[in-house]
Amino acid sequence: MSQRPVPPAEARDWIETATWLPALVLAVLVVALWEAAIHLFNVSAFIVPAPSAIALSLVDNAGSLAGAALVTAQEIFVGFAAAAIVGFGLALVIVRFPLFGRALYPLVVLFQNVPKVALAPIFILWFGYDLMPKVGLIVVIAFFPVTLSVLAGIEAVDPALTAVLRSVGAGRDDILFRVQIPHALPNLIAGLKIAATFSVIGAIVGEFAGASAGLGYIIQFASTQLDTALVFAALVVVSFVGVGFYYAVEALERIIVPWAPKFAHA
Repeated sequence: MSQRPVPPAEARDWIETATWLPALVLAVLVVALWEAAIHLFNVSAFIVPAPSAIALSLVDNAGSLAGAALVTAQEIFVGFAAAAIVGFGLALVIVRFPLFGRALYPLVVLFQNVPKVALAPIFILWFGYDLMPKVGLIVVIAFFPVTLSVLAGIEAVDPALTAVLRSVGAGRDDILFRVQIPHALPNLIAGLKIAATFSVIGAIVGEFAGASAGLGYIIQFASTQLDTALVFAALVVVSFVGVGFYYAVEALERIIVPWAPKFAHA
């Protein structure tokens, strides 16, 4: 059986470039149209600033924005790691102990429907204004997609395979750790990608509720000062921080599941 030819390095580089080039072109086009619309319709900077004004604010406030980004990134990293551990652990508990899992899963779904914004003031009351309330809010926002993705991956294991393993004496733990968890790893990565974006939201919401540093604090402070350009500048930095975490998970995917079809010709 003939194998598909592997493209040369130059062709692979071009393919990789072509994947992000359309997004870059679209982003440049949107920014250009935005700038033109601001000047054409004489929109007040108080309402919507021009991209040039946002860029100027980014330069003028580079130091404070960089410091705030480090604070927010620390919150996101710690909260995301905790959410991944909690989400993965809950999935394993639900699968490993079926009776307890059937009782626990509806409660997890019920808790997921609680408005997380309402929890932020409670976490501030419990944990103060430091790192912990932000981490707690990130965990309750971001753990669920991890749990759900791992459960979906485990449930997708062929029942005939588990039946064969049981027939040769494999125990429940053997099947879980040697078959079900490895099979669920691609789903785990998908859940982590969602959790990474949720973690950014959780950190900003937590900073809105109560903080003295971070990008959420800058956004809130700038809005009270009617500095719309700084608000948008902080949002730009938040977006880049979120993209960085997302692609960090993509890099982790290459390490954890190098056999995935998307890496076949990498």
